[in-house]
Amino acid sequence: MHIKTMEGLVGASTNMNLLNTPMRVFKEARRRGDTATMERAMGYVGEFADKTEEYKTKAAQGMEEDAKEAREREKSEREEAIRKRREEREKLEERIDENRDTDTNQDTTETGRGEKDNANPEPADSDQIKIRSGKESAIYTKTGEAVPVEQSVSISISV
Repeated sequence: MHIKTMEGLVGASTNMNLLNTPMRVFKEARRRGDTATMERAMGYVGEFADKTEEYKTKAAQGMEEDAKEAREREKSEREEAIRKRREEREKLEERIDENRDTDTNQDTTETGRGEKDNANPEPADSDQIKIRSGKESAIYTKTGEAVPVEQSVSISISV
């Protein structure tokens, strides 16, 4: 809370409480018919009421300044959050790019002769590994030679 706001609220509250005493004196003087005391009490009431209005405007100014500072702080917090999100997104994109690069490089490795060997170990049980591509099927031996696969259809009907 801004200092002007606190000072204005406390001052207005105090002057409103102080206003009660001269008002009570005014009412008693009116009942008795003492006009001099009534006038003096109304003078005090007027002074306290004026001070209350001054503090009220001071509190309003303080609240405006509070609101302005709150808007500025909120704006800076939003900008900071946007900056952090951008940095996180950039880091995530970099990690995704690194993962893409490492994934493509893990599957095949080049030897010094320009040949590509399978980086994954071969199964010990089988002599051949069947690799399917979109165009034609082939079976590769342990030495890396491609053996074309004959596609034949056999249908047997039992009666």
